[in-house]
Amino acid sequence: MQHPVTLVTGSTRGIGAATARMLSEAGHTVIGTGRSRPDDAPGPFYEVDFADPDATAEMLARIAEEHEVDHLVNNAGVSQSRSLEETTVADMDLHYAVNLRAAVQCAQAVIPAMKAKGRGRIVNLSSRVVLGRADRTPYAAAKAGLLSLSRGWALELAGFGITVNTIAPGPVRTALFDRNHPEGSEAYETLLKTVPGGRFGTPEEVAAPIAFLLSDGAAYINGQVIYVCGGASIGSAPV
Repeated sequence: MQHPVTLVTGSTRGIGAATARMLSEAGHTVIGTGRSRPDDAPGPFYEVDFADPDATAEMLARIAEEHEVDHLVNNAGVSQSRSLEETTVADMDLHYAVNLRAAVQCAQAVIPAMKAKGRGRIVNLSSRVVLGRADRTPYAAAKAGLLSLSRGWALELAGFGITVNTIAPGPVRTALFDRNHPEGSEAYETLLKTVPGGRFGTPEEVAAPIAFLLSDGAAYINGQVIYVCGGASIGSAPV
């Protein structure tokens, strides 16, 4: 498909920014979203806080009116380290709102245009933590919910030529990751031991399979989850 219109949520940094850049370089018109407008947005950009459902609905109505979206990448999210005992109702509500409810709203906004064209691609960003990791109660719950929704949506939308797949990254070296896991720290070294590949991923290494799933060559891939995690989803490296 030449010059598709692709909505990438949370496109201001990390995986979202890398995806937006990669798709723009490949000829996509990239619509970005985030809480503040970056100086280097590769295409139209809409400011929004996905924690606010009304603001989210208003923004999506504008996008649907101004663009015919071919692809959706639900990347926006929030991640807090919380054990079961310290997780609050507010923590659960925030992770549900940004990681899950907003993704539902985004999909609902773009599906009519996709159905009208008889073609569409949705890629949802989950996480390797859905397979189990301590101290991630609200984040893991929301990301597991998004993975499950992807499978259900794939069944609902397949007959309209729309595919829905999931990318589940493992540890990826974004600016936020580096702040929380400074290189050489105990947190860094402990997490590194869980990756059989012996290194952390880069945002571009997650963006690449996202771009593939949006392509015509991925038309027969539907309802699947791809773990981009250096092998961490299958176990730890041998000691």
